[in-house]
Amino acid sequence: MSTESDLAARVREALDVDAEEFSARAEADAEVVKEALRDGAFDNHQSIVGFEYEFYAVADGRWSEESRAEDYALMRVPRRLLEHMGFEKELGLHNAEMRTSPQPLSEHGLQAQESEIRARLAAALDTAAAEGMRLVSDGVWTIPPVGESAREYLTDSVEIDGIRVATNMSDAARYHAMANFGAVDVGSDETGDDEDIDEDADDGDDTGEDGGDDAPGKPATTTLEAPGITLEADTVMPESLITSIQPHYQVAQAATLPVHFNYALRIAGPLLALGVNSPFFPPELYDDDWDAERVLAEGAQENRIHVFESVLNSRTDENKVRFPRDLETAEEAVDRIASDETLVPMPVEAGSDRFDDDFATFRLKHGTYWRWVRPVFEGASRSAANARIEFRPVPGQPTVRDSVAFQAAFAGLMEALPQHEHPVISLSHERAVDNFYAAVADGIDAELSWIGTDGTLTTETDEIYEEILDYAGAGLESAGCSEAEAERWLAPLRWRVEEWTTPASWKQDRVRERLDDGAAFADAVEDTQREYVGNQTETLINGSLAGW
Repeated sequence: MSTESDLAARVREALDVDAEEFSARAEADAEVVKEALRDGAFDNHQSIVGFEYEFYAVADGRWSEESRAEDYALMRVPRRLLEHMGFEKELGLHNAEMRTSPQPLSEHGLQAQESEIRARLAAALDTAAAEGMRLVSDGVWTIPPVGESAREYLTDSVEIDGIRVATNMSDAARYHAMANFGAVDVGSDETGDDEDIDEDADDGDDTGEDGGDDAPGKPATTTLEAPGITLEADTVMPESLITSIQPHYQVAQAATLPVHFNYALRIAGPLLALGVNSPFFPPELYDDDWDAERVLAEGAQENRIHVFESVLNSRTDENKVRFPRDLETAEEAVDRIASDETLVPMPVEAGSDRFDDDFATFRLKHGTYWRWVRPVFEGASRSAANARIEFRPVPGQPTVRDSVAFQAAFAGLMEALPQHEHPVISLSHERAVDNFYAAVADGIDAELSWIGTDGTLTTETDEIYEEILDYAGAGLESAGCSEAEAERWLAPLRWRVEEWTTPASWKQDRVRERLDDGAAFADAVEDTQREYVGNQTETLINGSLAGW
């Protein structure tokens, strides 16, 4: 484990990297990637799926006062415990992340994905239980650590050798470097062409602020902004409120990535509306003029989107976290990543023999290419090289079955919509953006636009979801799933439509019940969170929200 001085030294090393040189290397690497695209290096014989699954840790009350029974307060995960679990660290000390092994998109491949998640998660839960903690799959945590306020936990920082270090942040240098590097102005290479600048013009809910007034190397204030919330911090630590699931879809032929990508933008809003799971923040964070009734009436269904956009966009000149534009070519995707604004020009480690070390700076820069749907080009070897789409809007879900349902639906739609040349591709980008932010605000109650198979624009939610889930099932069947198996994967999402219930609406209903029984708002939110975690304790591995 590194000391605070070691961390400060690594952050300073990152800050010393020349931004213009870093940008020039990324642009040069982009040419290498485009040449590899032309050579077919990113082509494969079939579609492949993968998954990223984020968790946070809470006390389960077994061994210590910090983990007292039934409290389910946030807990920090010891680094040695992450190693034992085989999980990876994320932004906050309370976070843990699992990544599955890529599998062919087929009945067996999806089964392998689900089995791997279950097996590794069950083992991780056992490991965590020995320390008096539990891993939670959720969108936003609401109960801070015992003896600490949420505000203190998210904003506490110290200065070490002139470097600002967040007390509760993982020791990855790039996370802390964001707190010590204002928006970087390195000239035209960083802003892209005029068309790329227009990417912000119709992005709907732009919640970030410009960070351009801050000189490089000096801390800038981060502002978390969401309905009812304004929280300032010296670091990006407030982003650690959120956790997500991220299905990956690796296209068989890299040249087809743009059409898959553009379809992914059209389904982003409808799928997010089914997955919303973060209607509440830690109660103490709400502004004084936001009482319980206002939170229920005006609060967003998916605050995770607001957190990620506002926290990270407040550190940059451009809004790096945003809903992207359509793509025309795979090469255009490469250019967008290379020309994206550099937040921190990190040093590039050399010495391995990975295939994608030939474009190591480009790959590193991609790590801060934050779009709600984003293209990826990488591979440890030429045979493993892939062009894929990461679908990033959906928060953590109540159970594994609910989570894999989104992976299956996304993959099925990525198969079926292009195969059938579904006319929703002609839905305007502006409407796709509107769908996305309507889902953020209103969840399953959002008014969505869709172009049906007959080419007619509709806003009838039942029709939209019937068609989306039917096409998802058809895509799974075309990938080798039986009809019964395809329906099994999608059943948790069909249930949500039939019952008009999402994790967010489940939480809101429980808070409403507690308020009606006379509970204070803070107690209603925290007791609902305890009920959520308690239900998940029984159902995470094998159940679904439908059983709650």
